[in-house]
Amino acid sequence: MRTKLSGRLAAIIVGLEGIGVLALAVWQTAALLSGDTDSIESAIALVVLTVVGAVAILAFAVAIWRGQSWGRSGAIVTQLLILAVALGAATGAYADPAVALLLAAPAIVGLVLLVLAVRDAGRAARGGDGRDAASG
Repeated sequence: MRTKLSGRLAAIIVGLEGIGVLALAVWQTAALLSGDTDSIESAIALVVLTVVGAVAILAFAVAIWRGQSWGRSGAIVTQLLILAVALGAATGAYADPAVALLLAAPAIVGLVLLVLAVRDAGRAARGGDGRDAASG
């Protein structure tokens, strides 16, 4: 099955988010190696969990690119989690609206594209060509 443009764009955004989370893991590793941690065990666990999350997000991106529904489902959950983190960045004790916006903007775009990709996949599964009866 051929993936529509919305799915391809969603896969690119999710892939970039996965790369961003992987970059976060590199930053965490650098902080760990420089001694900028209170608990080495907790820091190592956080790096491992961050890498696992990055691998999962990148797997979602590949699955979306291939038109697999599990990738879209996982990516929708990922976008909602990113939006929750953005809300925390905007309202927390150390609130930074710029960081919140940097997190929320791609997540909102990704979420919209994922919903469009789900809609396109549903139409394709029903045998439709993606056009409404009134427009064709």
